[in-house]
Amino acid sequence: MLRYSLLSLAAVSQLGQLAAADEINVEPVAASQQDASTPAAPVELPTFTPTTVKAPFVEQFADAGWSSRWSASQKTAVDGTEELNYNGNWAVEAPTVLKGMEGDEGLVLKDDARRHAISAKFDKVIDPKDKPLVLQYEVKMQKGLECGGAYLKLLTKSATGINAEEFSGDTPYTIMFGPDKCGATNKVHFIFRHKNPVTGEYEEKHLRSPPVARISKISTLYTLIVRPDQTFSIKINDKEVKKGSLLEDFTPAVNPDKEIDDVEDKKPSDWVDEAKIDDPEATKPADWDEDAPLEIEDNEAEMPANWHEDEPATIADPDAAKPADWDDEEDGTWLAPQIDNPKCVGPDAGCGPWKRPLKRNPDYKGKWFAPKIDNPLYKGVWAPRKINNPSYFEDKKPANFEPMEGLGFELWTMQADILFDNIVVSHEESDASELAKDWKAKFVVEEAEDNATTAKASEAAQKNYDDLFPRWETNKIGFLKQQVLRFVSIAQVDPIHAAKTMPETAGALIAALVTLLLVLLSTLGLIGGTAAKAASSSSTQNKKQVTNGKTSVTLKSNDAATSPLAGNPAPGEATVSATPLTDEKTTVRSRKA
Repeated sequence: MLRYSLLSLAAVSQLGQLAAADEINVEPVAASQQDASTPAAPVELPTFTPTTVKAPFVEQFADAGWSSRWSASQKTAVDGTEELNYNGNWAVEAPTVLKGMEGDEGLVLKDDARRHAISAKFDKVIDPKDKPLVLQYEVKMQKGLECGGAYLKLLTKSATGINAEEFSGDTPYTIMFGPDKCGATNKVHFIFRHKNPVTGEYEEKHLRSPPVARISKISTLYTLIVRPDQTFSIKINDKEVKKGSLLEDFTPAVNPDKEIDDVEDKKPSDWVDEAKIDDPEATKPADWDEDAPLEIEDNEAEMPANWHEDEPATIADPDAAKPADWDDEEDGTWLAPQIDNPKCVGPDAGCGPWKRPLKRNPDYKGKWFAPKIDNPLYKGVWAPRKINNPSYFEDKKPANFEPMEGLGFELWTMQADILFDNIVVSHEESDASELAKDWKAKFVVEEAEDNATTAKASEAAQKNYDDLFPRWETNKIGFLKQQVLRFVSIAQVDPIHAAKTMPETAGALIAALVTLLLVLLSTLGLIGGTAAKAASSSSTQNKKQVTNGKTSVTLKSNDAATSPLAGNPAPGEATVSATPLTDEKTTVRSRKA
């Protein structure tokens, strides 16, 4: 109890100081703890160096000449609908979020909720016939992505060439690849347009079960590799996430069926396609009662002995009394409130008319139906006859895509500041691997910064929580203050209720007040004799000394670590210094024993 008194004395003294607009000094934490919260030295960023990769197309946006290579679309809607105009702006600039490399810039989509389109022409037409095709680029979603695309299109060669100013969703493309997210949709597109050699018509082939896109403010690397053996591989951050075959994993399939249904064929009017029919010879049994109920009364049941048919379910409360201020003339005739009749409560007990319970009717059979038999006229499920598909062809090499003369981004997105960088189109997988090294260098830095930012946010959230709900283990002064203030707030309304709900706090505060009184009297020299001798004899365990009007009390314990206001002493050594007759500050320190 003395320990409680001393700790509570600190809390009481603290409250007094707070009322006097004074402050509390808490001993600084250990140096090791300070080091943990000290900001780390800034990480030295790698410096951008233009790549030496020589591929059919490489774009790093490393020089001012990018604007001569890239042209933004000026396409407008025929009907004048503003939302359909390609009026989104583009810029080449350094990232503003999680910068991972000095001197590195990228192509940035600048406007929210607008259509953006921009394209670049290849120096030479790229023909992937019997060659690997490698497409790779980086995406950095600096504001995240809730709804929009970040995919790239390889544009099909045409007789008129690329009309950059009219580039839109109607512009023919050969391959569309990259992330797309809106609502529940979050995938990496891989779509290629395939020409039917018989009809000359193009059809989009969509990858079944595409991988999930990485929506991140960290630079993300997307890679597509299509090989001459008709296989493909998709990588995200240089790791394979999907592989398959152009001939097997796309819908609609590259090659159509050899036979198709004859649309001229019609089902005959006398075709019977019912496999089962009612047995015409079956009759309902004479004892089959369709009107018999599902349940009937249980005639063997008997009324329980403690069932009272003459008793009401509720009665007037015999303990109720008419209020003294009840006026029959103004308030009407007073009636006692109703309560459950105690005679009706209990196992098998009840009041009012008793009814037999229901049970399953053993004679119940329900509606009678004739049993089913095989239909002797059944001919099977009708289907139209098959005929040769006039549009049939077999393309064993769909990877021989049509030649491409440029690439572009044609996007609609709700979030701006999507950054694209390090675009490469090649026939060599090694070119993509070489550029992936530059991505890796910045990725490591960006990921480390992102993790540090997340950790700081988590620490700040935990600190805010600890400030609102202090714990004894981490904030003894705050915990004591909270407990005392809580007790005082309850006691202001109902002191008895406060003592009942927080008896440890009440006892500790009373003991603290007694201790405070003893300290005051001892300081003033009003207590001597036995009290002084007792204080001297206990000095080996509890040190007490008076110096310049200050009293210091030290006690030790190895008990379990719990709150002193919760009923158990706390571990370690607690030192309380109080100056009851001056305005000096009270210092509370706690450390492990």
